[in-house]
Amino acid sequence: MREYSLVMLVSAVTTYLLAGLCRQVALRVGAVAEVRSRDVHTVPIPYFGGVAMLGGVGLSCLLADNLPFLGRHPLVGDDALTICIAGLVICAVGVVDDLLDLPALAKAAGQVLAAGIVVNGGVRLFWIPLPNSIIALGTPTSILVTVLIIVLCANAVNFVDGLDGLASGVVAIGSIAFFIYTYLLAYEQDFVVATTASLITAVTAGACLGFLPHNWHPARMFMGDSGALLLGLLLASSTISLTGQVDSSALVARDGGLVPAYLPIVLPMVVLCIPLLDLVMGYVRRTLHGTWFFVADKKHIHHRLLARGHSHVRAVLLMYLWSAVLAFGAVTMGLARSLWSVAAFLVSLTVAIVLTVANNHPAGDGAGGDS
Repeated sequence: MREYSLVMLVSAVTTYLLAGLCRQVALRVGAVAEVRSRDVHTVPIPYFGGVAMLGGVGLSCLLADNLPFLGRHPLVGDDALTICIAGLVICAVGVVDDLLDLPALAKAAGQVLAAGIVVNGGVRLFWIPLPNSIIALGTPTSILVTVLIIVLCANAVNFVDGLDGLASGVVAIGSIAFFIYTYLLAYEQDFVVATTASLITAVTAGACLGFLPHNWHPARMFMGDSGALLLGLLLASSTISLTGQVDSSALVARDGGLVPAYLPIVLPMVVLCIPLLDLVMGYVRRTLHGTWFFVADKKHIHHRLLARGHSHVRAVLLMYLWSAVLAFGAVTMGLARSLWSVAAFLVSLTVAIVLTVANNHPAGDGAGGDS
């Protein structure tokens, strides 16, 4: 735990320090988010927060490879290197998009390329739990599903990146929850606690926390597509890597059921439940209106919260609350598997619903956000 805490801290501090430098570079090269009709920020804001986060993630993974405990496990280091290289590629795609506004097809091709690097490095989905068994995936199916998951998660985070501090906070909460799960799961099942999933979620959480002071309302800089796509890839890759480093048959045998076996697949979807829900709603909404799914609008979940009269900060905090309730609720119920954990989750869910619907007076848009 001490080494994980150290790499998380290094990731946070490095990202925080690099963010100021990246902000100056963005201003010099003109990488700024201009105010558009669908935005809620009112003044141009520089991009390149994703570049700072990539630096924090890369340096902390390099440190982990040289630590006494994490450095003793070559598979973790190899997987982390693969994910960092893919992160560099997808971050570069985001930087170019922030500068030139790439066509949707070109941006999608870059995401698939990054996902292909992950797969080529051996990080892919190996098994999926079913009601009465766990099935191993064949190589073609494994590759296809892995690429789809990475692209889906990358775009889901990009969709939710619409208010100051929203995406970084939501991903930080999800990463911490997933880290706690993977770490405690290793203890519960007597696995080696050094896993790629634990390392990547730790450094991802650190990068988000380090960037958040620069991105909190009113934001001084945005992560841009370089950051949103990077965070989605990191979360997806940590999930996928877990299926290659956790013995699925042991999960079933020790519990007598499939609850622990489901969680490595289900928990990341719960962690990204809000972004994924926003993504699906956006696709359905735009399809019904006869437009392409990538044509932006101003009807995301965070826009609806603002329209209900919630302030900018309150809307962000409500999204944090929902993310925390769903992510930590899934972790608690999955590991504790008791009535009190279910009761605590239901109480938290009720509180989140009440706070969300409490303010129903329409209000104007506040400043902030970049999508």
